[in-house]
Amino acid sequence: MSLKGEINKIALSGATGFIGTQLCQFLEYNGYQVELITRAHLKGPIEGLSKLINGCEAVINLAGAPISRRWTEKVKGQILYSRLNVTRKIVEAIDGTIDKPNLVISASAVGIYDSYEVHDEFSTNYANDFLGEVCKKWEAEAFKVGKSNGVRLCIARLGVVLGNGGGAFPKLIRPFKMGLGATLGDGHQVFPFIHINDVLSGFWYLLKREASGGIYNFVAPEMVSNKEMSTAIAEKLRKPLWLKMPEFMLKLMFGEGAQMLLNGQKVIPKRMLKDDFHFAFPTLESALNVLCKK
Repeated sequence: MSLKGEINKIALSGATGFIGTQLCQFLEYNGYQVELITRAHLKGPIEGLSKLINGCEAVINLAGAPISRRWTEKVKGQILYSRLNVTRKIVEAIDGTIDKPNLVISASAVGIYDSYEVHDEFSTNYANDFLGEVCKKWEAEAFKVGKSNGVRLCIARLGVVLGNGGGAFPKLIRPFKMGLGATLGDGHQVFPFIHINDVLSGFWYLLKREASGGIYNFVAPEMVSNKEMSTAIAEKLRKPLWLKMPEFMLKLMFGEGAQMLLNGQKVIPKRMLKDDFHFAFPTLESALNVLCKK
């Protein structure tokens, strides 16, 4: 018998990030009580985190150090450790609960895929670079939750999340607004994107659809290149696009982290499309029509 009361609760890690902040507001608006998994919970005794999670309908794990910066060895360690450590502790805490959550949604990224093939959720052509290895290890920790606990697990492999409240988009369009927009490298790399509203709807879809489980690609159905994306933004903002940022300059600026900008993944959300999930922003133009007005 469930010990859950009338109030539906969801435990959320990574609530201070762009996606986490938006998701927290979205869940509260839709009637959930959100229990925030804080650094104090993660650093303290595991029993405290188990107590927080106990009786929650779901746990959503978004925690992880930012990756959009120069990758020193220290930064790479933070990127990897933050994701593995939080996920490992959440799994361990769930083991210690009496009234376990029905669902765990754990974030990952489309950076797990290589840059050559077209990938749906059943693809195993993974990247062998740093981000690919991070995602593989991250997901491996998350998959431990369902093996012994009978908890439904969903992995959300996120593309670049576009929204005006934070994240990548404000940084992306800032140089365009100043007339300094540029294509990156040769511009042929794919730009796998998704609007923040579709991310929120996607989490709701996984939460409410009990048949959902396993890997889901959180990307818009349309595939566009970096050059196509840059051209579209410049046109929406009525700004010129005449600059090109060469590969060597990106590597000087971001080091190994330049691979995020130079290597794009060709990803399709096959499972969500098959289940008739409604994308409010299925194309880049539909997303920019809203984002570039604000």
